[in-house]
Amino acid sequence: MCGIVGIIGREQVAPLLVDALKRLEYRGYDSAGVATLDDGVLDRRRAEGKLGNLDKLLKDYPLGGTIGLGHTRWATHGAPTVRNAHPHTTPRLAVIHNGIIENFAELRAMLEKDGYVFETETDTETVAHLVTRALDRGLAPVEAVRQTLPQLRGAFAIAIMFKGEDNLLIAARNGPPLAVGYGEGEMYLGSDAIALAPFTDNLSYLEDGDWAVLTRGGVIIYDETGAVVDRPVQKSAGTAFLVSKGNHRHFMEKEIHEQPEVISHTLANYLDFSKGRVRPDAAPVDFAKVDRIAASACGTAFYAGLVGKYWFEHIARLPVDIDVASEFRYREMPLSKDSLALFVSQSGETADTLASLRYCKQQGLSIGTIVNVRESTMARESNTVFPTLAGPEVGVASTKAFTCQLSVLASLAVSAGKMRGTINEEEERQLVRELSEIPRYATQALKLEAQIEAISRELSQVKHVLYLGRGTSYPLALEGALKLKEISYIHAEGYAAGELKHGPIALIDESMPVIVIAPHDRWFEKTISNMQEAAARGGKIILITDEKGAAASTLKTWHTILLPDMPEIITPIVYTLPIQMLAYHTAVFMGTDVDQPRNLAKSVTVE
Repeated sequence: MCGIVGIIGREQVAPLLVDALKRLEYRGYDSAGVATLDDGVLDRRRAEGKLGNLDKLLKDYPLGGTIGLGHTRWATHGAPTVRNAHPHTTPRLAVIHNGIIENFAELRAMLEKDGYVFETETDTETVAHLVTRALDRGLAPVEAVRQTLPQLRGAFAIAIMFKGEDNLLIAARNGPPLAVGYGEGEMYLGSDAIALAPFTDNLSYLEDGDWAVLTRGGVIIYDETGAVVDRPVQKSAGTAFLVSKGNHRHFMEKEIHEQPEVISHTLANYLDFSKGRVRPDAAPVDFAKVDRIAASACGTAFYAGLVGKYWFEHIARLPVDIDVASEFRYREMPLSKDSLALFVSQSGETADTLASLRYCKQQGLSIGTIVNVRESTMARESNTVFPTLAGPEVGVASTKAFTCQLSVLASLAVSAGKMRGTINEEEERQLVRELSEIPRYATQALKLEAQIEAISRELSQVKHVLYLGRGTSYPLALEGALKLKEISYIHAEGYAAGELKHGPIALIDESMPVIVIAPHDRWFEKTISNMQEAAARGGKIILITDEKGAAASTLKTWHTILLPDMPEIITPIVYTLPIQMLAYHTAVFMGTDVDQPRNLAKSVTVE
């Protein structure tokens, strides 16, 4: 979602704000802007599209000042135009905002009745006018914000700068993340550590309901009751986020190739390869006392959870209910106090998943979260955090975060099986040994890139693609279809292969590529039977299988992507890589913006 940066500094801040915003590009945006205060006078620059447009505008029309706000906007209210871009201003202040003010229409009507004139279609402008009205009524800036915040309903992070106040920023958080950074005679605001990494590694994270008053001398943080509170100052790993594409064309390509290494790091956090054991401290949950897992996630993380369901139920005989987070809490499923609520998220800030987490917390469940950002809201609000060690993932379409999530889920399923007595020590050693082989097999999968690139050139000419899989390959079919459509904009659908005859087979003709994910596992024969049904209707089969599978299938395919034979537990992780490469190279041939596909955001912090 939107990116927020604020600086009270000692040098010209406009270039610093733009540089900080560039580190937030991964969040997705469609316009950008900065505002500064120079000799007490507010001024701003805004531009549609990428930050390069804003950068050019600032070179032509520079802004002075040592205090300022910067913002990248992902449109929710109003088109992505300059007029709707942040910061929004009145004669008395500038405001930037991430989230949604749900009651903006009634607030706007009230303000218009009071004579305030709106220039944009955004919900954010209501905040600007509400605070301005309080100032017009004689309140000082801090009191004006204190009075305004209770009138806002929704999820938001807000930062405000005031005319004539060159030593004051005020920020508030109710949902989307917001961090305060501490410098020497300087203070910072940012949506996350990435934005502030070059300036400071000392951060405090605002909690929901907090609002903060920043000056060069420090910060005063208030909670939603108005009481002054202390939020711990943490050393952030933010400097690790200063990443580049290296020799790769896109961050997504780089992150696909990082997977053998980051999967290895993640597995090593949970498994003792030398002893062939699950680390006893890696899963601080007594799975023997858990009667059921209630799992929830969004998008790619949800598909990781679907694979995890197969593993937990097969290895540990532990039932798993999994829902997309946007449906989970509204379904009001019966929850047992002996259940574990398990959530999966790359950012740890996904609004729907966070809402589901809080729902389960209210029901008295123990909360576990698989997350890539240990300082995130979901991590802080969980009883147990299961970190993925994927490192920063800049590309909007998740790649290495997904395979690291799968690595954690596989490790936890083995741990649960050991605790519940459904596997013995020898079986544990065998599974750990098999999981330890993933980086090697992943490296072998990456060597298929030239073949996959050639196939992708042909895929880029089609309009529709069907993905099929059974068992743990069914969620991969869903994930493959999602990857293709989100970065190449080709329409794609994933189905359980056994469902082919129940409708999707009507779509198949000579122009329809059908990508079949079929490792030689216990579902293989059934999957191949479904593949033959698709081929009989003229479908152009792209078979992703292993050497045993290729030998067992006599059907002529359009293309076959051949992986080495490997243990069943690791196929969902390794087979993910060719699926990602197919989507990536197809998108490259289509000429799309691979790292920042249209209409998408990396971290969806509103419902």
